[in-house]
Amino acid sequence: MKVKIEDIKRLREKTDAGIADCRQALEETNGKMDEAIKILRKKGIEKAAKKSEREVKAGRVFSYIHHTGRLGSLVALACETDFVAKTDHFQNLGKELSLHVASAKPATVDELLDQEYVRDASKKISELIQETVGVLGENILVTDFKVVVI
Repeated sequence: MKVKIEDIKRLREKTDAGIADCRQALEETNGKMDEAIKILRKKGIEKAAKKSEREVKAGRVFSYIHHTGRLGSLVALACETDFVAKTDHFQNLGKELSLHVASAKPATVDELLDQEYVRDASKKISELIQETVGVLGENILVTDFKVVVI
């Protein structure tokens, strides 16, 4: 099936996947957007699994402070290079994780990774991270976090 360039662009906007991957996913699903998203998500998970053994040497600490000023969180998010740590995708992931940690208050990193994402209950935090790994092509790990409540 020949897919329309508009559909490829729309899928790319929704998933941040590469153009070739979007085209291939739409061809596999005969242009069905929801199924193509599932295929791209699975590919992202597979890419993340391949990269999970690579060493993380860079990263950033992200913070969230609730508008009341009585709740906050810090999240240490690590990646392989400082170049990736400066990207919008990495920055957005860090901000989302710090918001989630403040909201859900997990006790451990493992518990955090297993939690449903507060903005989209259909995803776990581990899947959110894996999607970003698929886009950026580097291993990404939450190394530590802290919640502060006054």
